[in-house]
Parts: sequence; structure tokens; C-alpha cells
Amino acid sequence: MSFAPGFRYALLVVVAAWLGASLLWEQELKAQSAGAQVKNLAQRVDGHDWPDFLGPSRDSKSQETGILTKWPARGLPLVWSHDLGVGYGIGAISRGRYFQFDRFGNVARIYCLQSETGRELWKFEYPCEYEDMLGYNNGPRCSPVVDGERLYAFGVEGMLHCLRVTDGKLLWKRDTANDYGVVQNFFGVGSTPIVVGDLLIAMIGGSPSDSPHVYSGRVQGDGSGIVAFDKFTGKEKYRLSDELASYSSPICRRVGDRLWCFAFARGGLLGFEPQAGKLDFHFPWRSAKLESVNAATPIIVGDSVFITETYGPGSAMLRVQPGNCDVVWQDDERSRDKAMMAHWNTPIYHDGYIYASSGRHTANAELRCIRASDGEVQWSEPGLTRCSLLYADGHLICLSEDGALRLLRATPEKFDEVSEMIPRDGAGLDRLLEYPAWAAPVLSHGLLYVRGKSKLLCFELIPQR
Repeated sequence: MSFAPGFRYALLVVVAAWLGASLLWEQELKAQSAGAQVKNLAQRVDGHDWPDFLGPSRDSKSQETGILTKWPARGLPLVWSHDLGVGYGIGAISRGRYFQFDRFGNVARIYCLQSETGRELWKFEYPCEYEDMLGYNNGPRCSPVVDGERLYAFGVEGMLHCLRVTDGKLLWKRDTANDYGVVQNFFGVGSTPIVVGDLLIAMIGGSPSDSPHVYSGRVQGDGSGIVAFDKFTGKEKYRLSDELASYSSPICRRVGDRLWCFAFARGGLLGFEPQAGKLDFHFPWRSAKLESVNAATPIIVGDSVFITETYGPGSAMLRVQPGNCDVVWQDDERSRDKAMMAHWNTPIYHDGYIYASSGRHTANAELRCIRASDGEVQWSEPGLTRCSLLYADGHLICLSEDGALRLLRATPEKFDEVSEMIPRDGAGLDRLLEYPAWAAPVLSHGLLYVRGKSKLLCFELIPQR
């Protein structure tokens, strides 16, 4: 029996994606096993924890099913809410605990809530004097990461802390800005580290001690673009690349017969073997504008990796192999007609198609679906503002930056809205989610978590059986 080349490629993509996702869920099960002595505080038994940025696979996709598709007129049932400090990130969830990272005055606070009630269990604080050079808020950008008994938090000023999940006890810390001579970037630190085996891999991007200000345009790296730390002690295990840090977070996945890590740094994509720290390739991809950043996390599509930015070049799909990568397709930087230009939101890949908010500014952003194999646009929907997505049960949960929530069918056929709600107070007057609602939604054990400027909301999306 023979198959057409296009069908063979699509089949390989599906199989490779399934194997890669299965590996990440297997790693999550191992982490849960390692932290088994941590008492589980959850009452809801169905579903999965969400211990990492964008979920266990770092792809903003949930394996949970049975979601409510016809939302009540007054919206989904609100389980609890919690006032937040200053920050942009949303939390992580493990064994009935929700971990949040914000700033209150001149103090950065990592705190733990019971995930089903919002009751505070503990908090850890340290002084923070970071000031954003472009006037954005001065709180953390990164999400906490949970690995068994340990919690990792990377602050906007570069402080990296490891805490015990049960009580917030400090296990170790690193001042990465001081240790590696990091020149403050436009918006501080905003790349969430990733745990791989016994390593905590972080995008650091240090520079020589005599480096100029970022606005000089002449900041150089010193070989610490990526640093792997011993996750138990914080000791450096290896470093690689002269790249500087961006606001995209690294992702690790098995591609072919080996494990890869991809980091979309300030100047382009790094592909490397994460356990030994061997660099395979660097693919340049950045706007010529000085005030530009790469922020969307790479997404894995079979044996390829997709990157996207919003300041100039747009998107590219790269097929990876040991020691190299090949361009499958890429946007023409000279053209105004780009396939995708995602800003701070990470796209979602599903069944051969990529979904994301495309556009740098609120007014020109469009929710878009493109075909992964060639970047051809399937549909675009304007008027939603910039938004973040979460995939669950055949649908996309879309959070607009103005706080509106929508449920869409994940289909390349058309923009297909199923339900919509604007979370409001008990009187139905004031919005509960204020601009900017920039963090992607989280789904864990049937509960949907969303954050706006100053409030965290927990809704029931999957009723208990």
C-alpha cells in the first residue's frame, strides 16, 4: 500500500506530536510521583494538575473533557476570587495548591492558595526594587513552576528562588542579574524556566561587566544565554550561547529519537540537547527595530518547530534535525501580508492548524487560524482585541485583554463562537477582569482560572460527576 506524500507527512506529524506530548505527560506523572509525600489537598478527583507555564506540555492544551459549552446567561459559576498584586503572570496548580507570584509595594510575594477555595496557606516575600523603563507594571512576568516538592519562581529583577511547596521554606536562590551581569531589558525578566530531569533550564542572557545600556543597541552576550542549574541546589551545570534573553519561555520535547529544547531568544531560535547542553543550531529571527522582543513560546509540530513575533519578520516553520534546521516555510519580512504575527500570546497547534491572536496592537489584532504545513490563512476574526487561548475538549477558550471570555469551536472552517461572557460583580455592573488580561487561561480538575489587572477568578467549567 502506498500513500501520497502529503498524507505521509501529515501522518508523521500526527504520530510525532502524539509521542512528544505523551513524553511530557509521562514526565509530569513522574514529578507527581516524586512529590507523592506532599499531601493532596484537592477534593476534585477528575482531571489533571497544571504545574507549569502553559500546562504540563507547555502548549496551552488540556486533556480534560466534559466542559460546559452552553454558558448560562450570567456566565459560568464563580467558585472563588482573590485580589492580586501587581504582575502579569498566572499561577501553577499541583496537589490541591495554587501558587501565585505578584508584587505588593516594594515586596515580591510568592504565595500558595488552596486551589478549590482560594484560602491562603502560606506566603514567601523578598524585597524588589525593579522599575520598568517603559512604564509597564513592575511586577513579575513569569509563572511559578512546580516540580514535586519544589517550586521555582523567576522574578522580574532576576531573582530565582526555589521553595518547598508545603510551607514556602526557602531551599536555595540565585541572583542571576548580579551573577551573570544581565543588562536590564525593556521589560525586565519574563522567560519562565523549565525543569528537565534534574536540571532547571533558564534563559539568562548575561553580558560582560562593562556592557552599555540596552538602548545603545550594542549589548553583547557572554556565553550565558541559556543556563542549566541543578534543580536541587541551584548550582550551575552548564551554559551555552551568546544570545540575550527574550520574553519567550523554553520548551522541551522529544523530536525523532532524542530530546530537544527550543528557546526563542532575543535574536532568534536556539535548538539544543538539554541534558548535556549541546547546541544544534541558531536560527536568526528578530525585527530590525531596537524596541522589539520575541515573546511567544515556540510550538512543536511533529518534527518541526513554529516561531512567531509581531514586530517585523512574522512567522517561520522549521524542520529540525541533529546539528541543523531547515525552513519549511517562512513569512517574507518585506511583505505586509504575514501568516501570523503573535505578540505575547502563544499559539495553539491542533490537528494540522495553528490558532493565535495576530497583531501588535489592540486595534489591529485578529484571531487567526493558519494551516501549519504552509502558513495559509484559513480565517481571521477582527474586533476581539489581543487575546490568549486555551484548548480543551475540541474548543478554544479565548480570553481577550479587556476581560471578555469566549468559547470557540477549534475548527479551520470558520470562526465559530459557541458561548461568551463578561465576568461581572454580583450586581452585574462592574467588570471583574480589568485590562490588561494578558495571561493565558488555566484549566485544572474542571476549574478554569483567569486573571486580569488585579483579580484572579476561578470558574467551574467542568461540573463534578
